[in-house]
Amino acid sequence: MSSQPPNPHWPQWRDRLHEIIFEADTPAGKLFDVVLIWSIVCSVTVVLLDSVAVVRVRYGDLLYAAEWFFTILFTIEYILRLISVRWPLRYATSFFGVVDLLAILPTYLSLFLPGSQYLLTIRVLRLLRIFRVFKLATYLNEAQVIITALQASRRKISVFLFTVTIIVVTIGSMMYVVEGEQNGFVNIPTSIYWAIVTLTTVGYGDISPQTALGKVIASIVMIIGFAIIAVPTGIVTAELAQLTKSKSRVSTQACPSCSLDGHDHDAKYCKYCSAPL
Repeated sequence: MSSQPPNPHWPQWRDRLHEIIFEADTPAGKLFDVVLIWSIVCSVTVVLLDSVAVVRVRYGDLLYAAEWFFTILFTIEYILRLISVRWPLRYATSFFGVVDLLAILPTYLSLFLPGSQYLLTIRVLRLLRIFRVFKLATYLNEAQVIITALQASRRKISVFLFTVTIIVVTIGSMMYVVEGEQNGFVNIPTSIYWAIVTLTTVGYGDISPQTALGKVIASIVMIIGFAIIAVPTGIVTAELAQLTKSKSRVSTQACPSCSLDGHDHDAKYCKYCSAPL
């Protein structure tokens, strides 16, 4: 039974279409999503195979036809999604709406920009729907907790990133003065690049200090790098611990107006657009 409230101006077939496309509570809806997920997997596999020269030479025409088949299929699906919701623009500008659009654009762009079809691997993001399809509401809840924790930590993380930026600029400038162009630190931006690589403990080794003072500075930067790693982890962990105590269950029901999900289990109205659920 459709979750949308009665509306004399809204055709019943659109209610049914919304139920099939956006809801996983009915056999038809679940079948639609399962077929969609397998189509996404197959389409991404086609793109990956097409990037292998040996496979492309042998099966290029078949892969090209398959790519256009899936693109047309997803285009039809995208249009049906817009038709089935009462506020198409809200869906089109939502996360999944943007992903759905980006999943079909590269193939059309390849007609004008050869090679852009390989961007179709973004379709793998559509597999995030698997949490709703198979009713993994627990995972939806945990994902919502992580997102909320990151949002709550954004100011602290912003201050942290600003501090790190000051550190790498200062150290980069210092290393440019200490090491100079003769040791690979040809300019301050290059020296800042070295500072970022060293501070994050990546250590590519393409640039390295040669003087004794430079090595001392590099050693200090490496030690600071280990300490810095713990800062954002601690910030987010603290927010996660606080949210975990007060988290509530979420359902897999999609809003009939904006088609977003992740609502509380007992919610009667959409928390994004306030439409009745």
